[in-house]
Amino acid sequence: MSHYKKLYNKIKNNPKNVSFSEIDRLLTKCGRFTCRGPRGGSSHYTYSHPDLKEIITIPKDKPIKPIYIKRALKFFDLVNEEF
Repeated sequence: MSHYKKLYNKIKNNPKNVSFSEIDRLLTKCGRFTCRGPRGGSSHYTYSHPDLKEIITIPKDKPIKPIYIKRALKFFDLVNEEF
């Protein structure tokens, strides 16, 4: 099992205990999402994918609410069928 598949399973099984670096690594390295950092004092990072029309916004605050993680996983699943 690859490193990213383990990370995906860890995030999917426990969306309440996910760090920002973990979800960022999964989306950018494995999911081919591009990340745009916050501007003007914000703490929200925006992810987009060339095949999707919608964007994903994730705050860097701790802890990240599970609704953000579940939404990110939903879009990740749309792009990556092998997971």
